[in-house]
Amino acid sequence: MTSPAVHVWRLLRWGRVLARHGALRGIERDPNTPPPVRRLCRIARFGARVPKVPAYAEAFQAIGPAAIKLGQALATRPDLVGEAAAADLTRLQDSLPPAPFAVIRAAIEEGLERPIEEVFAEIDPEPVGAASIAQVHRAVTTDGRQVAVKVLRPNIEEDFAKAIETYEWAAAQVEQMGGEIARLRPRLVIATFRQWTNRELDLRLEAASASELRENLVAEPGFFVPQIDWSRTSRRVMTLEWIDGIKLTDRARLIEEGHDLKALATILVRAFLRQAVVDGFFHADLHQGNLFALPDGRLAAIDFGIMGRINRQARIWLAEILYGLITGNYRRVAEIHFEAGYVPPHHNIDEFATALRAVGEPIRGLPVKDISIGRMLDGLFKITRDFDMQTQPHLLLLQKTMVMEEGVATALDPDINMWEAAEPFLTEWVRSELGPEARLADSIVRGARMLRHLPDLVRRIDYYYPPPGAAPPAPPLPEVVVIRPFGLLRYVAVGLIGAVAGAGALWLLA
Repeated sequence: MTSPAVHVWRLLRWGRVLARHGALRGIERDPNTPPPVRRLCRIARFGARVPKVPAYAEAFQAIGPAAIKLGQALATRPDLVGEAAAADLTRLQDSLPPAPFAVIRAAIEEGLERPIEEVFAEIDPEPVGAASIAQVHRAVTTDGRQVAVKVLRPNIEEDFAKAIETYEWAAAQVEQMGGEIARLRPRLVIATFRQWTNRELDLRLEAASASELRENLVAEPGFFVPQIDWSRTSRRVMTLEWIDGIKLTDRARLIEEGHDLKALATILVRAFLRQAVVDGFFHADLHQGNLFALPDGRLAAIDFGIMGRINRQARIWLAEILYGLITGNYRRVAEIHFEAGYVPPHHNIDEFATALRAVGEPIRGLPVKDISIGRMLDGLFKITRDFDMQTQPHLLLLQKTMVMEEGVATALDPDINMWEAAEPFLTEWVRSELGPEARLADSIVRGARMLRHLPDLVRRIDYYYPPPGAAPPAPPLPEVVVIRPFGLLRYVAVGLIGAVAGAGALWLLA
């Protein structure tokens, strides 16, 4: 296990980079930041030239691949990092210099356990994309098919493991200080981030996700998912069907080629709703760089490393919440939040409904271009604070993807009204899933499951409530890192000495 001193040294080194880009200013000024964290930020920027305008995206790019991925995760949490920082972090594009092709060739041969000539008739040594975790090359298979070959960067697993371990340590230290920062659950953010990256570091999981999504979206013929070549896929190598299309980032070329941008936006909205609401399995990285317009008018997606899942009950709540916001039924939306446990029961449900109305009514029926996202987010974050709402781990990816998908749809069609585009789909789904037939079927299924588990329930009761005189078993105790008195001060002292030494060295060099 890595020692706390190593974690503190890494944090101060990364903090120094953040300070040079002005990225620590918001943390220092936030009244919710615990005093020890504020002091560490001041130590990290000691002697640094701090720019007036923070450059959050550039700072995370300078730290390295794991920080880039963390920055993408934090971009989904404006409640945690602030609206300005979140907006800037959305610019992270994972642009990094590619690894030499000799290294990539060796990785392909090792991953597929065959010489590259037995697998591909030809492969372009210049990558079509180089990201923080992997890079992609265009190739032709031995049977003449055009494919894309995704290969993990060398040593990427070790780099991520070290960084995430320090992120987890830092989040635990901050969360145990309590206050507003504890309500935002930073440890949960890092845990979710670890899940994202673990999936991306095993390309077999990404290939399986693409295959499952392709099967689910048969009902949406306008949305295309490329087919996986399983014979040329392993943990570090993934091969999939090549897509000849135009990236949605190239709006001018889309118009030049005669694509119907309004139709593409509608396809995107319907495909996302089907993924999230109907199937509960959705592509959670739907930015413009991962979406292509095909010559026949369909929309294609790539990069299936980050996927999200929500269970059926959560999907029903989600559909009812969206439908309630569309129709202005704020009372029902409030009831769902209380039923789901998102709002603690000591709060008043009518007051919560009124708070939702205050945020929802000013934007209902308006096109996205006329909605102040900043004002809306500020209202929603105020609601979460006023009603003691904690972060819901199963909704983190969904929240991020909804914001991202709305942004892409708006870029295609600035006049699109997300509510109007979603209403027909949600109305049909709510009617089929929440009608009397569906409710009766759910009751029968729940009753059958309860009867099936009844014998096991009796055994558990006898186990946990034994006859008088028999002591019940003690529950397992979680492993807890104990912080000794003045331990944090010792880490601060170590950091201060390191910062002073670094500043002195810079002064001597100058």
